[in-house]
Amino acid sequence: VSLDGKFLQDSLSRTKKVDVFTSRLLDIHSKMLERNKKEDIRLGLHRFDYMLDEETNSLLQIEMNTISCSFPGLSRLVSQLHQSLLRSYGDQIRIDSERVPISTSTIQFADALAKAWLEYSNPRAVVMVIVQPEERNMYDQHLLSSILREKHNIVVIRKTLAEVEKEGSVQEDETLIVGGQAVAVVYFRSGYTPNDHPSESEWNARLLIEESSAVKCPSIAYHLTGSKKIQQEL
Repeated sequence: VSLDGKFLQDSLSRTKKVDVFTSRLLDIHSKMLERNKKEDIRLGLHRFDYMLDEETNSLLQIEMNTISCSFPGLSRLVSQLHQSLLRSYGDQIRIDSERVPISTSTIQFADALAKAWLEYSNPRAVVMVIVQPEERNMYDQHLLSSILREKHNIVVIRKTLAEVEKEGSVQEDETLIVGGQAVAVVYFRSGYTPNDHPSESEWNARLLIEESSAVKCPSIAYHLTGSKKIQQEL
C-alpha cells in the first residue's frame, strides 16, 4: 500500500481538503513522488491495538499503528507485573502465573532497528530517535536504546524535530547529518499529531529527513498508510 502513491493521494484527497495536518503530510509525499525518490531500505515497526468486545468476549483489532509505535519496552514489564501479582493472588482467582505470556517486543524492535542500521552500511552512523520536546515515554524509549547499545554496539541520539531543523543538513550523496553525525536510521516517536508541528521548523525537519537516504521508520508514505482513512479504504 505504501508503494502505491496514486492510491494514497487519491484516497486522502477529500481528507486533504478539510484537514491541514494530513494536507501537509501529503504535500511532502507528493514532492517525493515528483522526484521519484526511492527508499532502498524500508523499516516498519507496528503496534496492533485491540479492545475486548463485551458481547462475544473476544479481543477484536481496532487499528494498526505505523508511526511512533510505543510500549515495546514497557509491555515486557507489564507482563512481569502480571506474573508477580498472580504469584501472590493466583490461588484466589485461580489463574496460574505461568500462563501469562512474556512480551519479547523490546528485543524484536531493537533487532529490527539494528538490521536496518546494518543494511545502511555505515558503521559510524547513528540511530536517531525523534522525540517530543517534553517527552513522557522516555523510559520506554531508553529500554530500546540500551539494547541497541549493549547488544548491537549502536549509538543512539535523541532529537526533536526542531533540533533536526537547526542542526541537520543533507549532503550531496543524500546522507543526513545531524549535530555532525551521519544518521543511518530515523525512528519517529514524535511527528504523528498536529501538536508535534507547532511551527514551520518541524515541517522543514520532516521534509529534510524525507529527502535523505536515512532509513525512515516510517517513511512519509508508510506514515500515511497508517491513517484511519486508508485503513477504512482497506
